[in-house]
Amino acid sequence: QVQLVESGGGLVQPGGSLRLSCAASGIIFRLYAMGWYRQAPGKQRELVASITGGASTNYADSVKGRFTISRDNAKNTVYLQMNSLKPEDTAVYYCNARYVRLDYWGQGTQVTVSS
Repeated sequence: QVQLVESGGGLVQPGGSLRLSCAASGIIFRLYAMGWYRQAPGKQRELVASITGGASTNYADSVKGRFTISRDNAKNTVYLQMNSLKPEDTAVYYCNARYVRLDYWGQGTQVTVSS
């Protein structure tokens, strides 16, 4: 059974930082491209950042220079370090694992940026 479990969300002030984690089980983690997506109220889910099995990364323009995605294949975990957070980063953040036609999602973790 595949599980993606996100953690690390919460309430943070503008300019603050959070680190999200996504622990995967039930998959051969090193083969999967991992991604972080987010969905704000009334908006479509959007890609925030992704990382391939070979550790190539891709970022949405809105987070470049502020967010960093990384993975630890020994721990089956992907991270999203979020710095200089803005109110517009407020959303539910979802972890995604993708390999060929296989596509799995976590339950999401809420990130709220507010003073």
